Amino acid sequence: MFFAVLTISDRCSRGLMTDTAGPAVISRLKEQWPDVKIHGRLLMDDEEAIVAALKELCMGGADLVLTVGGTGLGPRDCTPEATRKVIEREAPGLAEAMRAKGAEGNPYAWLSRGVAGLRGKTLIVNLPGSRRGAEESWIAIAALVRHGLEVARGGQNHL
Repeated sequence: MFFAVLTISDRCSRGLMTDTAGPAVISRLKEQWPDVKIHGRLLMDDEEAIVAALKELCMGGADLVLTVGGTGLGPRDCTPEATRKVIEREAPGLAEAMRAKGAEGNPYAWLSRGVAGLRGKTLIVNLPGSRRGAEESWIAIAALVRHGLEVARGGQNHL
């Protein structure tokens, strides 16, 4: 298996801020899948660049691609739009679960526009850009993603 975490942030990609959310998510993934290769990368809030990176990772055989950031209401937040251009089938329950869990401690979680879906057998999920939001969102969906990856690969029947 092969996973990727793409941090989408103008400030981090320019070196104006340190990316803490992406590495935190990679750390969480390694806890669950210690033997999986995990690729991390920083990208600007640029829709075309995000689309290109997502397609490249899907064609390269990634099983899971988590994006971190670019899901808010800011004028440059375009991760959901880029993701929708790439996915073939949505998995809206993942985004709903993240928002519901996040809103338990932060009502602003409802403003996240993140989406999730499949391109072929690659599952793509948009996480929020803050470390706390990204980690809480991942925790909220980790078991669902594990099962979803198995089903997407055809390796397990539905529960």
